[in-house]
Amino acid sequence: MPAFVHEEECIACGACADVCAVEAITVDEVAHVNPDICIDCGMCVEECPTNCISME
Repeated sequence: MPAFVHEEECIACGACADVCAVEAITVDEVAHVNPDICIDCGMCVEECPTNCISME
């Protein structure tokens, strides 16, 4: 399953987008994951400083 961002906890730091190998994450006021591009690697989950990304 693709990564899911719990938007209420996201601080829009961009750390997840920086480690995404397939550029599936965009960041504006919060991070957004494109499920059609996400390869379910989990790197963003490990990198997120607020633990607001999960694999659901």
